[in-house]
Amino acid sequence: MNPSQTISTPLPTPAPDRESRAEVLERRRAKRGTAEQEFTSDFSALMAQVKEAGLLARRPGWNLLRFVLLGLSYVVAFSMLFLIGDSWWQIATAVVFGVLFTQTAYVAHDAAHRQIFTSGKVGEWVSTIIGNLFIGLSYGWWLKKHNALHHANPNKAGVDGDIAPGTLVFVAEDAQKRTGFAKWFAARQGWAFFPLLTLAGLQLHVQSVQAIIRGQSSIKRRWTEGVLIAIRLIGLPAIAIWAAGPLIGSVFVVVQLAVFGVHMGGSFAPNHKGQPIVPKDVKIDFLRRQTLMSRNISGGRPMGFLMGGLNYQIEHHLFPSMPSVNLHKVQPMVREYCRERGITYTETTLLQSYGIIIRYLNRVGLGQADPFDCPVTAQFRSR
Repeated sequence: MNPSQTISTPLPTPAPDRESRAEVLERRRAKRGTAEQEFTSDFSALMAQVKEAGLLARRPGWNLLRFVLLGLSYVVAFSMLFLIGDSWWQIATAVVFGVLFTQTAYVAHDAAHRQIFTSGKVGEWVSTIIGNLFIGLSYGWWLKKHNALHHANPNKAGVDGDIAPGTLVFVAEDAQKRTGFAKWFAARQGWAFFPLLTLAGLQLHVQSVQAIIRGQSSIKRRWTEGVLIAIRLIGLPAIAIWAAGPLIGSVFVVVQLAVFGVHMGGSFAPNHKGQPIVPKDVKIDFLRRQTLMSRNISGGRPMGFLMGGLNYQIEHHLFPSMPSVNLHKVQPMVREYCRERGITYTETTLLQSYGIIIRYLNRVGLGQADPFDCPVTAQFRSR
């Protein structure tokens, strides 16, 4: 990140010797409070502009069209599965299903953010049914992981589960703790990123089932989710084997899972991976927290279809309840607003973002990239 593009907050002037410690602390608190009020008013002013433009209003006609198109797509996909039968052309059908499940996930994502329905309960039920029955993803588990942790604290170490250490590490400190094969792998983890995405769909299924079995507190309708996800995870392979035979049906399931994982992971990863990561103790106002930690992907409306509107990640994080179809309309407003206030607004192409991710992961794995050594962290720690 270019430090010149980021607003910096000057350190307090050292107090004279005669000034008491209590007076110094009080002066610092007053200065910090003034800065926080300014930062809060920054977002309030932007929100006022957005509301005046009517961009937060729901789009029932657009969403009805999405549901109709998805329904027709499922009819076509299942027709392909049964009409093609015992043929290796079912690989093409598997690709169609992988893409279709990802597009369905985008709708569930939007409903969970209350972009589609005025009633929160209706949105919860629709997301529960779509997530568990169609995607094989626990809505209750995902909601806490995505909304309560990721959206509230994007790229905050120890809080945002999307950068928690696992097969991959995102902080050099975590990589330095690894030994043996894990250390060797971490040094090359960037090159393994895309191959690992083929397993991302399977990982989502496994984590969802585990959360339901354990009775995770965020899952309000445990038995409902359990029954729906069981129908999905058992039913689809059974239908595929029935329609295409044991061998081709099994390959169908593997290919569908791989395509789903790559499409999903390839849409979500570019939005934050390789952007600044901040420690748990750093406090950042809402506008800068959501903007500085996010990355947009250029490409306009076609890219918006491919990524379900997540290519406008900065705008989505600032206005999560805004209909995804409106995000391209608010983008010029947000970009200009950030420019006027000297806030870094990051946008790259999809291929450039993948290059950033691979290089970043490799540097972290080698212990060469410290995400906390960043103007963003220094700026807000000084407060």
